[in-house]
Amino acid sequence: MFDDFLIKLRKININGKEYIEWYKDETFGIFFSDIPDIDNKIINKKVMTKEEIKAAKKKPLYCRNNVEVILIDYEKEKEYKFSIKKGYDYDGATIHKSFWKCIGCKEDIRFKIASLIHDVLCENHCYVENDRYFADKIFERCLYVGDTCSFVRWLMFHCVDNFQKLAGGWK
Repeated sequence: MFDDFLIKLRKININGKEYIEWYKDETFGIFFSDIPDIDNKIINKKVMTKEEIKAAKKKPLYCRNNVEVILIDYEKEKEYKFSIKKGYDYDGATIHKSFWKCIGCKEDIRFKIASLIHDVLCENHCYVENDRYFADKIFERCLYVGDTCSFVRWLMFHCVDNFQKLAGGWK
């Protein structure tokens, strides 16, 4: 199934370099130098310290490769480029455990790339010139590519968007 998806991905040239077109419509473009290779951390209580175990549980996912990302806002005619370094770790989709049965767990494969990109943008607002709403829309479009159903995408987008409005972490 995933192999069929990979076959459908187009490679395009942006500024003299080849990128994978992850998503593109009249509003947004999401392009990767390579598909993010995401894995779950393995906890080994015999060799890991309590601090290492705690850190691995807090951020159970990591990117196994370097990935250059280009995000394009066609409406504002802006292009944003940043890199995700090999080893970048993150917590996945922030979904309360009580909702896992109806939405999915934080490490659900449908959410891994969306939450990777969104977490990087939340930690580095400058990557998208502090445009919180743009980062949230990119999250939603990555959920779409991840084959997340429309209701769950809508719910996750609005939860993230409203949380960030209330938390006030963005300008």
